Amino acid sequence: MSNSHNPEIEPLSRMQILIAMAVTAIILFGVARLWLYLGDLQLRPLSVTVSDVGFGLALGLGLTGLSAIVYAAWAAYRESAELYLAMVLKPLALPDTIWLGLLPGLSEELLFRGVMLPAIGLDPIGIVLSSLCFGVLHMTNVQQWPYAVWATLVGMLLAYTMVETGNLFIPIVAHMTTNFISAVTWKIQQPKLKSRS
Repeated sequence: MSNSHNPEIEPLSRMQILIAMAVTAIILFGVARLWLYLGDLQLRPLSVTVSDVGFGLALGLGLTGLSAIVYAAWAAYRESAELYLAMVLKPLALPDTIWLGLLPGLSEELLFRGVMLPAIGLDPIGIVLSSLCFGVLHMTNVQQWPYAVWATLVGMLLAYTMVETGNLFIPIVAHMTTNFISAVTWKIQQPKLKSRS
């Protein structure tokens, strides 16, 4: 998947990807915990009810569908998403997608929506700034800006949901859902795409 805009990136092994996911999750958890301690903050509430699970799943499915539309309509996003997904997902086995849903979904939401957003402010400025930071986290290089823009917009929707509901559990479920479905879909479609070419 090399082109003039994206130099070839040395592929990582399955174990390297899994370790990187775990280390990143631990770092994000650690930053969130330290911020809570030093900032004298409280983690946003986690209300777990059937309706909260349903709302989170529906939001995650909606984000996944919207992502598919943006992927089909915006060539620059499609190219940057493919590069990112190939780098992260290609070495993984299908069962590994469970970890891809759980670890980033939980650790990123705890930091960005559970700690950073309330620290900045539960208002439009907090939503935008925490979402910009979330978007930057998803940018592996400058050519990945369309992917970072999409992640920022998703972050804004997740942050808005957390502010409106007051429940961090809903964006956690939505994030895990969209990560998992997107990863499984990409893994399943790759052999079909290769057989067509």
